[in-house]
Amino acid sequence: MGVKIQPLTEAVYYILLSVKQPLHGYGIMQNVSKLTNGRLNLGAGTLYGAISNLLSKGLISEYSNNNSKKEYIITESGTTALNNELERLEELVNNGKQILGGKQ
Repeated sequence: MGVKIQPLTEAVYYILLSVKQPLHGYGIMQNVSKLTNGRLNLGAGTLYGAISNLLSKGLISEYSNNNSKKEYIITESGTTALNNELERLEELVNNGKQILGGKQ
C-alpha cells in the first residue's frame, strides 16, 4: 500500500494556490477571498497559523525581497501536495457524479 497523503484543508489549499507567486499575508487574504468570490475570508490568526505550519512542513518558504513585508512562495514539496490534493478532489467529484448520475 502507498503512502497515505493527508487531505489539505480548504484554507491551506487556497493559501498554496495564492503563493504560486511571491505574496505577503494581506495579499494572500485578498487573493483567497477573490478566488472564492468572497465565500472564504481568512482571519489573521487562521492565516498566520497555517503559514507557520506550512513553513515547518517545507510546503512554503519565505521569499527574499527588499520590502519590509514578509512574502511567501510555494516550494516544490508544496506544489506536489497541491497537485495531490487536486487529484484527490477530482476523484471525489468524479465518484459523486458517477453515483448521482451527473456528467463526468
